[in-house]
Amino acid sequence: MNKLGLLLYLTVLQLSIGICYLHGQEKSAYTVAAYIWPSCHHDARFGNMLWPDKTGEWEVIKKGTPRFEGHFQPKQPLWENELDNDPKVMEKWIDLAVGHGVNTFIFDWYWFDDGPFLESSLNDGFLQAKNNTKMQFYVMWANHDVKKNYWNVHKFKDDDHILWEGGVNFDVFKHIVQRVTTKYFKKENYYKIAGKPVFYIFDLNNFVRGLGGLKAAVEAIDYFNREVKKAGFPGVHIQVRAGGELTPSLLSKEWSEGLSINAVIEKLNINSVTKYGWGMDPDYLKLGKETIWKREKLDSILKIPYFPNVSIGWDDTPRFPKKGKEDIILYNNTPASFGYYLQKAKEYCDQHPDQPKLITIFAWNEWIEGSYLLPDVKYGFQYLNTVKEVMAGQYQQGKYESNKQ
Repeated sequence: MNKLGLLLYLTVLQLSIGICYLHGQEKSAYTVAAYIWPSCHHDARFGNMLWPDKTGEWEVIKKGTPRFEGHFQPKQPLWENELDNDPKVMEKWIDLAVGHGVNTFIFDWYWFDDGPFLESSLNDGFLQAKNNTKMQFYVMWANHDVKKNYWNVHKFKDDDHILWEGGVNFDVFKHIVQRVTTKYFKKENYYKIAGKPVFYIFDLNNFVRGLGGLKAAVEAIDYFNREVKKAGFPGVHIQVRAGGELTPSLLSKEWSEGLSINAVIEKLNINSVTKYGWGMDPDYLKLGKETIWKREKLDSILKIPYFPNVSIGWDDTPRFPKKGKEDIILYNNTPASFGYYLQKAKEYCDQHPDQPKLITIFAWNEWIEGSYLLPDVKYGFQYLNTVKEVMAGQYQQGKYESNKQ
């Protein structure tokens, strides 16, 4: 090798090493993305209506009550009731996440009454945190319907009429496209796949219903791609949530017009599929087994990537006074069991080298639904330490397998 060739080789090697780091942080081969539920702050638009004490949903979380002996309610964070739109809090969360193998946050993001809702956690918290470039982020449009008493049953009691519908028409969708494209996609650390910013649609049925059917939904996605290309990207990466019970689906019969899953995907130009949470069953291990079954089923059907999901738990009794033991994940719900399924998700990624190694985790801070990686007074840092061990390749099969039995 001559001198020029050696110089070129060293330059390429240096660049290769350089791209393995993001602002001083070693970049993992895996994208471990935890959902952020951004309700624990005072929202400027609807906060006074929903949570008058001006601490967001902490108002409800703190009122959680045990429904049976041994029921861990209210949930008690190790770091008290932190406001998720405080940049100092986010700086602490970012360092904690990155130090334990979580390198991406997925922010639940809403659009109600012609404007964004619960956006301050992302805008004023994460994006104002001095260390936010250590992590990547992207948004999940949580376009589900909301009943009036869903987020504060103590104030609205039995008033369960629809406060907001998640579906929007094309004119409103244009505003959504413009906001996320200009405000988020252009950020250096916005998560992209093949150069395309990832936009996650939670409820595909509501998306199609709000627009008026599949034809209108196709036109909306085409518009989205055109606008994102104008902004300098190769297009938008549309990610959706898999639904269904033991028969996985993306669209209900009402809106799919008889099309198969892959026909719907092709028609709407969907790029990937994942899950939010696992659903509900008293036995965590049963849910985990069913989730792997669904994953294998989808993997055998889908012509686009499916990204594995691992859920921590489920207990939304603070929102619903009538719920009890049969409505929460009660058995085998431990850091060790979680570690077993996280390892399985990692192995799934390794078995699919042709797609990004993305794992979604429910959730980072879902105190109100009993699913969180953040430390609490019961388990401390055990869930986070489990993520760190698994993602660092220090998984001990016996340790987790013994808990799985």
